[in-house]
Amino acid sequence: MWMLVPVASALKLLSAFVQPLGSLWSSLGPLFLWLRAALCGAGGERGRPQRGRREPGDTSREEEETSDPPTTPTSVNYHFTRQCNYKCGFCFHTAKTSFVLPLEEAKRGLLLLKEAGMEKINFSGGEPFLQDRGEYLGQLVKFCKQEMQLPSVSIVSNGSLIRERWFQKYGEYLDILAISCDSFDEQVNVLIGRGQGKKNHVENLQKLRMWCKDYKVAFKINSVINRFNVDEDMKEQIKALNPVRWKVFQCLIIEGENSGEDALREAERFVISDEEFEGFLDRHKDVSCLVPESNQKMRDSYLILDEYMRFLNCRNGRKDPSKSILDVGVEEAIKFSGFDEKMFLKRGGKYVWSKADLKLDW
Repeated sequence: MWMLVPVASALKLLSAFVQPLGSLWSSLGPLFLWLRAALCGAGGERGRPQRGRREPGDTSREEEETSDPPTTPTSVNYHFTRQCNYKCGFCFHTAKTSFVLPLEEAKRGLLLLKEAGMEKINFSGGEPFLQDRGEYLGQLVKFCKQEMQLPSVSIVSNGSLIRERWFQKYGEYLDILAISCDSFDEQVNVLIGRGQGKKNHVENLQKLRMWCKDYKVAFKINSVINRFNVDEDMKEQIKALNPVRWKVFQCLIIEGENSGEDALREAERFVISDEEFEGFLDRHKDVSCLVPESNQKMRDSYLILDEYMRFLNCRNGRKDPSKSILDVGVEEAIKFSGFDEKMFLKRGGKYVWSKADLKLDW
């Protein structure tokens, strides 16, 4: 019994301490739990990579974020020949080779472009009607429209070799025919290099305009503004011909083509200033079909395919070729094209280019 007294006293004493400690724990308990959760959360964050965060040395997401989507070749200019019957002094795609792809190889390349997203093909040169008297070109035009079902097929030509029988055979497959005409003064055409001997370039232009109307082909005019025609007033003649578009280019220097030691032309004497070009545009501002292209707009805004089906990069003031799409495919070759898609859209590169949509009064 004598030991029960001290035990009872001890229990009373312990009860006196436990009561305030319980009250204190009830106050501090939530704080301890919050700290524990925060510390565990931080440890968990460090222990595993988070979505949206990169670990040190992880470049996979960086590559994913910076890689651009493949360029779509919406509109392609295929210069399948460099040969020409004219000698325009400012020409920037000169007769440096006589090579022309076999017809079936050219068709194979065109199919590759269609699979990559091409909607419009423009055939140019050189002079495209020079090869097989226009038969090679006609076969490509028909293939692109009839077999490939392209929305737009167009040609740029000097017009001197086109005959009405070509329209009779292939006109239905062609959307737009663009004829190069830099002056309505025949003496100026001779100075530029578009002389046809006894033939008159301007008279031929009017005949081609009539054929385009007869065979339901949209008619377009391309003019290069240079030292010899910069002061000319073409308003009345252009309005009378009434093309769907009048593309007006500023004379452009391309090293290796019309400038430099290995060039076949010397275009320096044809060059005009930006101010002179603007003056020409201002004089013709009332011509509704006018589509101007300065050197800045023109240089990198075209997808140019040469006679080997290589894209030509003009960013450095010359034409640096890619590998051929026939060897490496479109997606790989187009990476080296230097194509500026934003400028292409800014200059109006995409427009109503199918004659079915133009709704012309033939």
